[in-house]
Parts: sequence; structure tokens; C-alpha cells
Amino acid sequence: MANASEKISLYNLADLKNTSDDAIPNYLNSIKFKQSHFLTDVRLGLGYTAFLIAAACFGWDYQFGFDNTKLYTAAAVAVYTLINGALSLWVMYVENGIIYSGTAPSGETITISSSHKKFDPVYRLTIKITPPKGEAQVFEIAEPFSSWFDETGMLVAVPFQEILATAVPIIGRQDPKRVKMASKEMLDSNPELLDAVLAANAGTAATSTAAEPVEKKGGKRRKA
Repeated sequence: MANASEKISLYNLADLKNTSDDAIPNYLNSIKFKQSHFLTDVRLGLGYTAFLIAAACFGWDYQFGFDNTKLYTAAAVAVYTLINGALSLWVMYVENGIIYSGTAPSGETITISSSHKKFDPVYRLTIKITPPKGEAQVFEIAEPFSSWFDETGMLVAVPFQEILATAVPIIGRQDPKRVKMASKEMLDSNPELLDAVLAANAGTAATSTAAEPVEKKGGKRRKA
């Protein structure tokens, strides 16, 4: 798996996707989202259990011989097959491409799935937002990898974060500086997000004004 700080080939779609996938948890956790590791923990638990069964089979066969342990080995093979089947079903139908699940500071749960099509350099995200009460919302993002990878193969975080913050209101509320003002319809339909964006822009403008040097009035006095 490629690291976000490393250069990768722009023709390797798997590396482009994996690097983009890794950047999403880093970004959301940095703006106070709380990530859930439940899906990963279950997958690891099933994988390690299967490994321990295989290791036990090897150990008792080495220690006591095949004839003395063949019944135990047969039972272990059956259990191993069931666990690996459960692991495959878990990855295919439960995780189903999910790269992030967690909770926003405002209480909504967020689940993000990613995918890409063969020979198509477009990154596709399905983002499901479930509030504590009410119906879930689903947001779709489809953007070319070139939108946040430069010509050398380095991931540029800011444009990637802008796409997420602009497309998903609960991310935009947490990071209003990354919301593009061009998304006027979304801002108009979400007063809380609009207020957060305006407050962030006002704070940025005030900081810029304070940083400007004050010009001295009047010219230099001529020497008599």
C-alpha cells in the first residue's frame, strides 16, 4: 500500500485508490471525527482465529503424528473452512468497500465506501450520513485522481479535502475553510453550513487585515 507522502505511478490505479483511501481517515480524524474500528476488528479476529487453528493442526500433527490426531485434524479443517467462508462473506457483503466509518462531532454516523472501474481513472465515493433521528442521506462523489495528484505522483491534500468538505455538509461544518463558495445551492439549503463558512471567511479576513503593515502618514522632513 502506497504512503501518502510517497510518489506513486499515475498509471497505477490501485495505488492511486489506496493512497486516496488512506488520506480520508487522516483528514476526518484531524477535524474531530471519531473513527470506528469495528469492521476491521471483526475481520482481524476471523483471520487470526483461522491462523491459530492452522497452527494448532501443525503443532499436534508434528507432536503426536497424523494417525493419532486425524479426527482432530478433520474437525479443525471443517472449522477452518467455516471461518474462512465467514471472512469472505464479511469482506464481500458487510464491509463491501467501506474504507471509513465513524461519528461526527454533531452525532451523525458516517460511512464511506470507495471504488474505481478498470481502466477508468475516476475515484468514486459513496458517503452515507445517518443522523441520530431521521432518514439517512447518501452523497456520491466521482472525481478524476488528477484533481488531487500532481504530475509527479504526489497527493496534494488541500484540493482533496475541498472536494470532501464541499460535497458533504457535516464535513463542511467541521472544516468550513475547505468549502468552495461555488456550491451556492448546497450552502443555501444548509443554513448551519453557510454560517460556518461565513464565520471562517470572516476570521481569515480579520487575520489578513491585522497582518497588513500600517503605513506612516506624512513624508520625510527636509533638512534645513
